[in-house]
Amino acid sequence: MNSQGLEVFLSAVRTGSLSGAAKRLKLTPMSTTRRLAALEEELGVRLFHRTSRSLALTPEGEAFLPFASEIVDTQEAARAALSPTEGGATGLLRVTAPVTLGRKRIMPIVHELLNENPALRIDLDLNDAVVDIVASGVDLAIRIAPLKDSGLIARRLVDNPKLIYAAPSYLERNGEPRTIEDLEHHECLTFSNFTHWQFLVDGKERSIRVSSRFSSSGVDGFLSACVSGLGLAQLSAWDVKDELANGSLKPVPIEGASPRDLAIWAVFPSRRQVLPKLRVFLDRFQKSLV
Repeated sequence: MNSQGLEVFLSAVRTGSLSGAAKRLKLTPMSTTRRLAALEEELGVRLFHRTSRSLALTPEGEAFLPFASEIVDTQEAARAALSPTEGGATGLLRVTAPVTLGRKRIMPIVHELLNENPALRIDLDLNDAVVDIVASGVDLAIRIAPLKDSGLIARRLVDNPKLIYAAPSYLERNGEPRTIEDLEHHECLTFSNFTHWQFLVDGKERSIRVSSRFSSSGVDGFLSACVSGLGLAQLSAWDVKDELANGSLKPVPIEGASPRDLAIWAVFPSRRQVLPKLRVFLDRFQKSLV
């Protein structure tokens, strides 16, 4: 199967248009259209519904997408195995990660990875939403959440213990909660539409209703609110490393209870091989979390 046509197909899916695919692949619009047409002719199906203004996968295109991704990745893995380069990992690595984790733990290693691997490119999507990595052509998703059963491969990277934190100014005004029942009388900063915090009490999960006048769609929002003294927040240790060092936040222990931990996971499409670019990134990222 012609790899040029596959690259056009995948790029069109990822950019949402043939013109976007042409720009990404540095081709003329005519060349892009011809390569896609040749692929469709070879397969005997239409992969896209195309108009002058929109591009959408046909059912056949949706079914073919994961196979196209695997074919391209298999070719890349074969080239890496047969012609290893001294420059290390090669190709474009597409990663999606939560905003705060990406900003605090991924961005600091990007410069090192690119310096050590001259032929590597990284496209990082910082997004607190759960991205469909197969449909969007993402190579790797970093997630902090219980994982549902799926056809994806998940690797547990590290535990992610949480504590409750607050600014000294908040605690001076409101005092420190000692028990989970005390939280009812405090501003407890959460994600938008979250109404409960989860704890482990005597080895069993317990859900405690909390409320506050401020919530956020992402950790960055209620982390900043916590630093400014608006309330308490459940946060991971890596979230608050700098804030603990400079004294802008302090831990608030709760007697007989601890926030439920959510491990950090690496999630990638179900493929038979882990490409060098994935392996290099995951090794460095996992070390940064220790």
